[in-house]
Amino acid sequence: MTPASTSASRQLLPAVPLAVVFLAAFVLPLAALVAISLFRTPQFAELSLLQYLRFLSDPFSIKVLSDTLWLGAEVALATLVLSYPLALVYVASGPFMRTLITFLIMLPLLTSTVVRTFAWIVILGRDGIVNSAMLSLGLWQSPARLLYTWEGMVLALTQIQLPLMALPVINSLLRLDGNLTRAAEGLGASRVRIFLTVVLPLTLPGAIAGWLLVFAAAATAFITQTLVGGGRIILMPSYIYQQAVGVQDWPFAAALSLIFTLAVTGIVFAIGALSRRFVRGVDAP
Repeated sequence: MTPASTSASRQLLPAVPLAVVFLAAFVLPLAALVAISLFRTPQFAELSLLQYLRFLSDPFSIKVLSDTLWLGAEVALATLVLSYPLALVYVASGPFMRTLITFLIMLPLLTSTVVRTFAWIVILGRDGIVNSAMLSLGLWQSPARLLYTWEGMVLALTQIQLPLMALPVINSLLRLDGNLTRAAEGLGASRVRIFLTVVLPLTLPGAIAGWLLVFAAAATAFITQTLVGGGRIILMPSYIYQQAVGVQDWPFAAALSLIFTLAVTGIVFAIGALSRRFVRGVDAP
């Protein structure tokens, strides 16, 4: 063994524990899912691709997957729209306001997702805060159904996942050269045009990073989807749980898990690749 290879081996030695943890916590469970999904029956009788064909031939399962992915995209878009005004206020504020805004953004992350989800149940319930306020003001004649609806679930997930979008967007705006916006102002550009032609393209990497984080987190948010959406809205996390625990069809549940994982990661990698090409196009002279 040459001295160069010995030195390289010593540099890789600290990564061995991490590789062992990654193997035990990710690779082995994923391999187990693949093996279980290949069984034809819940009794693990014989091997086949029946579970994947069953998914592809079932319109209900495909709709559940598409609804789940759409939910993630919708929540990510909502958080993106809310994050830019918040980030612009942050950049324009002084040290005290920046500290306060940072604290308010980080505060939800210090609270359990279960607690925040139950808070939204209290807010959106039939006798919740929103209905009580609207009825007392005379704006509604009867309590509205806000809980167990698609809109209520999007609203709750938007608030819960907002920090994952706001922090990358704020970081991108802080790194933006202020001379560029001042030059655009000097050339007579309006604020809207400055935002669309200068601020947005140059902060797009942070926005895309936040979008991908929120998309993956919202699409896989089992607790919030189940509690706020209720049994009326079936999405992939609850669908997998029903098949595994309720029906005890472990091969189909494993196939659903793998298909869902591939769909989410495929979208994340595809958007990441497209964004890198776009950013290189923007940076090119």
